Amino acid sequence: MDNNCKRCLLFEASQNVTYNQIQDYIKTIDASEKVSDEVYSHRLSMCKKCDNLISGICLKCGCYVEVRAILKNKNCPNFDDKKW
Repeated sequence: MDNNCKRCLLFEASQNVTYNQIQDYIKTIDASEKVSDEVYSHRLSMCKKCDNLISGICLKCGCYVEVRAILKNKNCPNFDDKKW
């Protein structure tokens, strides 16, 4: 049986240790490199609708979407159907 949580973010996929580590990392990123909370929420909502999101990881690039989505200099890695 497949235990991957399709279209879930880390905190929804019961990956608490990883989620906490990712959140700790995000706190270390300088505010000037982050998008606004509104943009971040929008990006995450778009990721949650994507078939390439599995247990908080983007299958297109292998990143944790919570990290990629907060960075100003990043965009959706799905070249065929960019979400943001």
